[in-house]
Amino acid sequence: QVQLVESGGGAVQAGGSLRLSCVASGLAFSRYDMAWIRQAPGKDRDLVAKINWDSSRTKYADSVNGRFTITRDNAKNAVYLQMNNLKSEDTAIYYCAADLAWFTDVDYDFWGQGTQVTVSS
Repeated sequence: QVQLVESGGGAVQAGGSLRLSCVASGLAFSRYDMAWIRQAPGKDRDLVAKINWDSSRTKYADSVNGRFTITRDNAKNAVYLQMNNLKSEDTAIYYCAADLAWFTDVDYDFWGQGTQVTVSS
């Protein structure tokens, strides 16, 4: 079965950095567009960043543009999110997600279990 396993979350002070990783198994990873989606307490899930199958296209939420970078390594079935200059409003559970369709922002076929990111001010 398909598995997406996130790691790298944790607690950090504002202005700090974290790098999230997601390793996929059970799917043809290089065919899938990948995304990082977050959910803060009491809020809906929102797209943070996404990257297409060959890394030729990326999209970022306005709130993270210039601070976060999404990359992937198809040889390792992995997608990453480098998060710099973290702010308290970045506090959320971060999910890795996969889909064959680029147009979707939150409706993905496969999801990881999530990793908590907590930013203290």
